[in-house]
Amino acid sequence: MKKIYLTAIISLSLLILSDGLRAQSTLTKLNQAELIKQLTGNWKGDVGKDTTAFWEIKYSDLGLECNFKFVSKDKTVMEGKQLWAYNKKTDKFILSSMTGMDSGTHGLWFISKSKYLIVPSEDISNPEKASFKLEGEFKSPDIFIQKSVVNNKIVKTDTFNRVKK
Repeated sequence: MKKIYLTAIISLSLLILSDGLRAQSTLTKLNQAELIKQLTGNWKGDVGKDTTAFWEIKYSDLGLECNFKFVSKDKTVMEGKQLWAYNKKTDKFILSSMTGMDSGTHGLWFISKSKYLIVPSEDISNPEKASFKLEGEFKSPDIFIQKSVVNNKIVKTDTFNRVKK
């Protein structure tokens, strides 16, 4: 008789727990296509000694197009372009970057309404293992911070401000 009660209690507990986990994942589903719009616009951030980054991010139904440049002492030291496209299968944006003859792909997705994560494409399925990642957070519609993380240690934090044109 005790075994029947014990089995019933364990089964009921597992059923309640699994329903709770299912409900939690349904509640936390984020609309990536809407959240990404927070990044559209022109941004400026001091990213190093005497170095400023400028980002111009345009939204369309196809994704986002980003032009960027880094300026040090009134001289452009790096510039490039990114194309960001939404991937329904992974529920993430795929960024393709071109900087001169260098290129790369990364995944970007929001983990909350104000926080996002960027990792190299090979680490999308296991971002905890990424040796490099960027963690961003919107502090307001016109300010976000972005942390550079290497081997799970924050090595740099940059603040970006929306530039009104």
